[in-house]
Parts: sequence; structure tokens; C-alpha cells
Amino acid sequence: MHKLRRHALLSALSAVTVATLLTTGCSADSGSAAADKAPAAAAETPEPAAAEEQLAVVSAATGGATPTAVADADAAADQGKAKKSALKVASYDKKSGRAVISAPTKSNDDSSPTAPSNSPSPSISAPDADKTPDTPDAGGKPKAAVAVGDVIASAPAPGAPDGLLAEVTKIVGPAEDGGGTTVETEPAELSSVLGETTADGTVPVDPSTMEVDPLVQGVKVSWAKTGDLTFGPEGARLPLGSLRIDVGAAVATAEDAPASAAASVEGFVQLAPEVSFSYDGSGSGTGSSPGGAFLGLTGDWASQWSLKGRAAGSTEGKPIRIPFAELHADPVIQVGPVPIVVNLDLVCYFQVDADGRVTVDVEQDLKGDFKVGGNFTWSKGWTGVSESRMTGEPLKATVTAVGDVKAALGAEATVGLYGTVGVTADLAPYLRAEAEGTAEGSANGTGSASGSWALYGGVDLTGTLNLQLSIFGTPIFQKKIPLGALHEEWLLTKGEATTP
Repeated sequence: MHKLRRHALLSALSAVTVATLLTTGCSADSGSAAADKAPAAAAETPEPAAAEEQLAVVSAATGGATPTAVADADAAADQGKAKKSALKVASYDKKSGRAVISAPTKSNDDSSPTAPSNSPSPSISAPDADKTPDTPDAGGKPKAAVAVGDVIASAPAPGAPDGLLAEVTKIVGPAEDGGGTTVETEPAELSSVLGETTADGTVPVDPSTMEVDPLVQGVKVSWAKTGDLTFGPEGARLPLGSLRIDVGAAVATAEDAPASAAASVEGFVQLAPEVSFSYDGSGSGTGSSPGGAFLGLTGDWASQWSLKGRAAGSTEGKPIRIPFAELHADPVIQVGPVPIVVNLDLVCYFQVDADGRVTVDVEQDLKGDFKVGGNFTWSKGWTGVSESRMTGEPLKATVTAVGDVKAALGAEATVGLYGTVGVTADLAPYLRAEAEGTAEGSANGTGSASGSWALYGGVDLTGTLNLQLSIFGTPIFQKKIPLGALHEEWLLTKGEATTP
């Protein structure tokens, strides 16, 4: 009985196989046809979405409409990830948190390439078609452009020069001028718009976008924009993408120093700053902290400068700092669809620490690179990163008298996101001279003097991580965290002298 059932089952399977061969054929051409149909069949079965997505980190396009991204409060299934949006921040009041969000008109909602220049970029679509203002709901009333819970990430906008990252907490109603929807907002975190995606990249800062405020007379600025041959007022020959600041300034001299010992500093610093950004939201889940993050400043450094004369009398451990230029920029980096506004401030300065007895005439040529920032991992929390590779050589070195002097040509940098301070770092390449001597004399006028001196180059790098780095969505720390001091010094030259 069992054998009969088994025989019947095999017969049925054979019949199915024969029918299949008759339908599809068994030649090579028929096999190709079957293969051609396979992708279509596979396409009908959507593959599961990847747990994470790698986003590109690039410079935002300059000109045109203000880039904006919106994380839809209703799209919880999409891991809170933001999408490009034609919505824009028409105005923002930081004190009250109220913003006016405008949307494209119905005539421009189809991403028409002939959209007027003052409308949002036609290449960017609204976050959801059913949230366009002209789309009526079930009751026949227009829906608002945004909803409570939406998170808006915007490049600099009216009232928000540092950009805006905010969550909508209340829909107030149509704006008074009819140009959008008035909403109330509160600060949001990057994890709410980046979700479980990952991103890692370094973006150069366009030197032509940096605002420079000279603080002393004699400061001259020149720059070369990446991809462009436009140079600054002095026509300095710079590598593309570099900013150069020349300065010459007097330094307070020792009270008992002769007029011939008047001190001065002169030289230039050349920078090619880059913003380094990374984010790892894999496995974090919607609304949770990311698994890793980094924000920092990197770049190439070159300087050539000199210190002449007798510097200030004893500074007693409190060096004299002379800021000579302040620089500011708000570069926008595009992390996938999300515009992230980086706030960069630089203060260039000379600093002198001396005992007032050493007269120097030294000049140094220095080149290298640096990296400073804050790095977050779940195992260690936020930790500082401070690295610098500098090499220098003396172009001139003369040291007389007895004592020590240390002079630096440095830059204090502050890097933040959306108007919050994240990382503060002080990079100070320096020259240090020391001299030792003895003298003996008698009533008949005879005597002798001998001494030795040495000239050192070095770099000091210090800084702190600030509370505002919690903007990434990471746990908040209760105090500033030191970056970790970096101190390196090398011998440039030395000498000895003996006179009868």
C-alpha cells in the first residue's frame, strides 16, 4: 500500500516536471529567456532594508536656495532619518523659539525647473506629498507644511545665522504675512535626523568665505580658493585652498632696555583648515544615542616669522598675548540629505614670555599639520584628540645676554555645530631661546666673559571639549573635558663663546 502511494507521488512530480519543460523549453535560448524573467520576478519581492546607510560627507553647494532637511515625525518606520525638503526657514526668533516655515507654492510643487530664484531649490522635493499645504485633508482643510514632532535641519537662515536644528513642538498657525506656517520649536539633536545611518568625511573650508577682522595695524590677508585662481590683496602665491595672514607688531620692551633693544615680531601664518565629521548610528535605534561620533578641525600649517629685540620685562609666568586677527566662517557640510552648519572661529596671536634680559634676533620657518577634536565611543564616552606633526628650521639665530625668552605665533580655534561650542583648541608653535654667561673683572680693567646659548623650536597644543557636544545625541557630561596637552620641542641650534 505504501509502495503504491509512493509510486503515485513520483508520477505526479514527473508530470509536473514534464509540464514545466514543455512550457519553458529546454534549449539554450529558452534558458536565457527564463533567466531574463528571473530579475523581474525577484524585483517583485522587495529585499529587506539595510540596517544602516553610509552617507557621503561633502561641501554643500554654494548659492541658490537654503538647503533644508526634515525628519518626519510620522515616519517612525524609517528610523527617524531625514529627507531633503523644499520647506525652508523663512524666519526664526532664538529668544522665543518661534519659526516661520514656508513651503513651495502649488505651481512650484512639481519641482519645475523654471521656479523663480527666490523659491526653494527645484531639485529638492517636499518631505511628503500629503504634507504639502495645498493638499486638503479628509475635512477639506489644507494640511500644515510641518507637524508636531518634525525635526528641521537648516543651513543659515534669517534669524538663524548659525543654522537651525530644531524640533517642532507646536503649530501656531499661518504666518501673519501669509508666507508660511508659524511654529514653536526647541533644540534637537543630530541623532534625530541622522537615525541609524553612518557618515565619515573631511571637508575643506573655503578661505574666501572667512570673515577677517584685523586687530592691529599692519595685518594683511591673502587667500587662494580651491578650484579658483583668485588671490587676495597682496597676491601671495598660495596653494589652492589656503589662507595667509601677514603681520608686523611691536612688543612691550623691558623697562630698563635701551632704545636699540626695541622688540618686534613679524611674519605670516598660512592655514588650510578642514572640518572632520563622523557619525555612527548603527544599532542605536530611533531616538537613541549613536554608537560613535567625531567633530574636529584638521589642516596644514605653515609659518615664517621672526622676533627681534629685548622682549618685555619678567612676565612672571603670565605671558603677554597679542591677538592680531580674528576669523569666522560658517561652512555648511552636507551629510547625505542633512545640511550641518559648522561654526568656526580662529584667533591668531603672538605670545611672549621672557625675563627681560635676553636680546634675540631669530627667525623660524615652520611647516606641518594638526588635528584636534572630540571623539565619542560607547566604551569610553567623549575623549579628546590632539595631534600635530611640525618641523622647523632656523633662518637666523642670534642670542645675547643672560636669561630666557619664549615666543609663539599661534591660533586659538573653536569648532561648533548650529551655534553651539563643541571643541576649543590652542595651537602654538614657538621659539625658545636660553642664554647663560659669567663675567669676572679687576681694578686694572682686565677680565673675561664666557657663555653658551641654545635655540629651540616646539609646539604646544591644548584645549577642551564642551558640554554642547551632546548635540550629537550622546550622554551629557557635567564638565569640560581637557583635550590632553601636547608638548613637543626640538633643538634648532646652539653655540658657545669665550672672550679674554
